[in-house]
Amino acid sequence: MDIFIKQELSEQYSATEEIVKSAFLNEKYSDQKEHQLVNRIRQSEAFIPELSLVALNQENVMIGHILLSKIKIIDEDKQTDSLALAPVSVAPEYQRKGIGSQLIHHALKRAKELGYSSVIVLGHEAYYPKFGFKRASLWNIQAPFEVPDEAFMALELTEKALENVRGVVHYSKAFLE
Repeated sequence: MDIFIKQELSEQYSATEEIVKSAFLNEKYSDQKEHQLVNRIRQSEAFIPELSLVALNQENVMIGHILLSKIKIIDEDKQTDSLALAPVSVAPEYQRKGIGSQLIHHALKRAKELGYSSVIVLGHEAYYPKFGFKRASLWNIQAPFEVPDEAFMALELTEKALENVRGVVHYSKAFLE
């Protein structure tokens, strides 16, 4: 399906949150508050406007959104900057058509262009590996909360970016509210 992906504009915030809300409405492992998370991230120091992207269909109607935000991986006194991929959302009637994949590929490419070297995701273990994500535990990177090892993943945008990195991921306060 042909779509256009661009940076989200502030005047699209309400429409974006509606897309996010509808995308997770019937998801089994959702608290149905992902749209509130997007809103909180936008108001935090972790927000990177260039990595809040929307997908538009041929009629210029928003059908998807992805957000990457700043996180840190901390091991005692050593901190490493990284990104969190959360959430990726596609309007229900457009799901399973490759739009989420296009959003992810575009966001990862843009993150690399902006100089970021790694991304962390908590997601479906059968979905994210096709983008190159691997278990974060391979780098001794842990989630700050209890999650299945196979669902907590990392991706090096730059070769060997995580080679000497280890520790616990620290999400922005927006994730903890």
